[in-house]
Amino acid sequence: MPIIVQKFGGTSVADSKKILAAARKAIRAQKEGNQVVMVVSAMGKNTDVLVDLAHEITDEPPDREMDMLLSTGEQVSVALVAMAVHSLGHKAISLTGAQIGIVTDSTHTKARIRSISTDRLRKALDDGNIVIAAGFQGIDESNNITTLGRGGSDTTAVALAAVLGADACEIYTDVDGVYTTDPRVVPEARQVRQISYDEMLELATAGAGVMHNRSIEFAKKFNVPVHVRSSFSDNPGTMIVRDPEAPNMPVCGAALSKTEARVTVLGVPDRPGAALSIFSKIAAKNIAMDMIVQNEAAGDRADLSFTVSRDDLPATLRAVEVAVKELDAEGYTHDDNVSKISVVGLGMATQPGVAGTMFRALADRGINVEMITTSEIKISALIARDRAVEGLRAVHEAFQLQLPPPETAVRTDGSSLRKAKIDQAAMVARLQRMEKLVIDNIDLDETQSRVTFLDTPDVPGQAAATFDALAAASVVVDMIVQSGVRDDRANISVTVPRSDFSKALAVASKLAELLNCPAPTHCEKVAKLSVFGVGIKSNSGLAARMFQSLATAGVNVELISTSEVRINVVVDAKDGHKALHALKKELADALA
Repeated sequence: MPIIVQKFGGTSVADSKKILAAARKAIRAQKEGNQVVMVVSAMGKNTDVLVDLAHEITDEPPDREMDMLLSTGEQVSVALVAMAVHSLGHKAISLTGAQIGIVTDSTHTKARIRSISTDRLRKALDDGNIVIAAGFQGIDESNNITTLGRGGSDTTAVALAAVLGADACEIYTDVDGVYTTDPRVVPEARQVRQISYDEMLELATAGAGVMHNRSIEFAKKFNVPVHVRSSFSDNPGTMIVRDPEAPNMPVCGAALSKTEARVTVLGVPDRPGAALSIFSKIAAKNIAMDMIVQNEAAGDRADLSFTVSRDDLPATLRAVEVAVKELDAEGYTHDDNVSKISVVGLGMATQPGVAGTMFRALADRGINVEMITTSEIKISALIARDRAVEGLRAVHEAFQLQLPPPETAVRTDGSSLRKAKIDQAAMVARLQRMEKLVIDNIDLDETQSRVTFLDTPDVPGQAAATFDALAAASVVVDMIVQSGVRDDRANISVTVPRSDFSKALAVASKLAELLNCPAPTHCEKVAKLSVFGVGIKSNSGLAARMFQSLATAGVNVELISTSEVRINVVVDAKDGHKALHALKKELADALA
């Protein structure tokens, strides 16, 4: 019998009427011939109330006790939902994370799932029950209650769908699908009928709040179709699957993350292993870094910039202070008054001019770009927080995201989205450590060149002018790296196909002359290594492992850029194969 997992967020079970409505949706799905698992969050703002109560007791509540406290919110919800199903004449059983058998590591408040037992779930389903599962929680190997952190109920739902081999995972929320951006900020935002896992992953980590990135990691890893729907209507919603809505569109959506903080480590010695000293200390505190940018070194020193969650900034700065002393770096700066704007789309990998369109939209509003990083399907820019909403609206309008795509690849027949049967032994092996880093591949690209625009003025429109000039010369840009501003100047590095090197260098030289800047630095032959897979960002120790292996091999890193699904590094061309061998050896346990 087909299995469907339905997740109901806090707003969907905020009161008795909404709880009964959720119960009716589950009963309807069961009557249609499905076995049904409901994953339920805490009611409404209950989690916030519990957090506030804890802070009335103490300024620093222990993480273990916070997990004990917060897990009660879901326990209340599942019991009430089970009562609602019973009151409507159907069988139901409520289960906590521990009763289900969700085993996590011991990182309280943001634990990672290690394994899930399905025996009790399957027996309850086979007995005709609708299973009401508590989201957001599990139990570690010492029987301590743990919680999964922000978006944990989404993660629980998709993880259960994966282990049960469910035909679909329906996420019921207070919005009726995924939009091209937040419709509360940009009213003309359009609902997307279908979006790919990779696009959704990038949008989730870029600030789109409708789905949490860890849940999409599971969906992609185990090929679980995710259906985002409204709890309050029967609108068709949005399917998250392998394929994009419109492959020929360069951008599918834009996102804003307001709670960013930037840290720049100044004057890091340009030698193998320098970045490792910084990343390893931050990883030891289990802090996830988002944008990581290292630009071309000047005078045997390089500035290294990265962003973290604003809440993680104090702990990050303590780690950085130790690393600065250890490295004899020049110091560090930080800014917690910044926001990140990103555009995402599978189509941008093959279409030029996307970066120029984005930066021109910001420049036309007088919005300055402080930091840039890119992947094959995402461009992110760091800007001042007080201009963030204006910037998001400008970028959304520039790409005309409010308009429907001319052609779509949407598949609306749910049966066509069911997972193909896979080898059960292979599935069990993967599920033993569900949130273990999975590397799809490590690529070496030896066809690229690097050009660095030095000391460009830190003024609105400079990035736009740079990429307008490159686009006008028909230069296809791959990586874009702009690190933090220093002395009102910024360096912008790009990698381009070697066939475009002369044109890119000519553009850079002309701009340097016009702006009275130093002549650009360049290297006609560089090697770009890309590590891509599932869980790149959320596995905080990955960067440290990568740079440990490169340092041990004596390979120096020239440029760094990151995204949710990829970390790119540029090294000297002669070190390309040595670096590839080192990374494959270090990450062999994670290679799929």
